[in-house]
Amino acid sequence: MRLEAVVLPELGTDPDEPIVISHWFARRGDEVWEGDRLVEVLVGPATFDVPSPRSGRLAEIRSREDDRIWPGTVLALLAVPDDAPDGGQPPPDDDPGRPR
Repeated sequence: MRLEAVVLPELGTDPDEPIVISHWFARRGDEVWEGDRLVEVLVGPATFDVPSPRSGRLAEIRSREDDRIWPGTVLALLAVPDDAPDGGQPPPDDDPGRPR
């Protein structure tokens, strides 16, 4: 197994407006399939679902409900089989999308 980061994508919203984690559909340890809804985020009055980019086990959740985040933030880590095709990103040490 290897860990791959689930990163909040660009949503085409105002870059100065924070995005809020609304609801996690999966919990740590859950098996998820590529395309499953992982988390719902809020941007102003709009809601967006962030799908799982890969099939695997949700190994770690790094952003909690009600957290304010920005595109590029690592939301979670997925444990995927070593023999799965490489399509994800390695887990970064910090969140490059977060303003400094």
